[in-house]
Amino acid sequence: MSESVDLSGKGGSLIQREVSPDFLVPPRVTVLGVGNVLLSDEGFGVRVAEALDASYEFPDDVQVLDGGVLGMELLRFVTGTEKLLVLDALKEGDADGKCRRLAGDEVKAHFREKLSAHEIGVQDVLTFLEVTGKPISEVVVIGAEPLSLEAGLSLSEEMAPRVAEASAIALEELSRWGVTLKRKDETK
Repeated sequence: MSESVDLSGKGGSLIQREVSPDFLVPPRVTVLGVGNVLLSDEGFGVRVAEALDASYEFPDDVQVLDGGVLGMELLRFVTGTEKLLVLDALKEGDADGKCRRLAGDEVKAHFREKLSAHEIGVQDVLTFLEVTGKPISEVVVIGAEPLSLEAGLSLSEEMAPRVAEASAIALEELSRWGVTLKRKDETK
């Protein structure tokens, strides 16, 4: 059974969340795409989350979210999750344009150095959970340097191919966390 939550008026949407019989049990893993999809490559994280959702079926203990530019509103969706995979545009990405994986102190530095509203929001959520004694045990960020921040709903021509690269890194991370996925085209 799918849970429908409309966050579209708040800058994000729930992409996929299968509800277990006990809907009060938080998902073990959250895949969170963040970014402003109105500014082309700034929406990279959301586009990667959408690509993963379009291609894979996720188990009941994993939720995939389009966090858009939500701030503290994300708290209700990530509280209690054990592992958080954030997909985002990385302003400090490699000059060669390759996707990067950030973990540990790199994650804190990534969000500490950000000025985007959604990144401040994610930082606030993580800080709030830590201060209240409910920290997420592992947070990983995957992303790439945005090449264009022009107004537009699509990724730049140069950035679009990086969605596949970021998706592959995300799949490796999910596998490391014990998440088994099935391709949607294999289940038909």
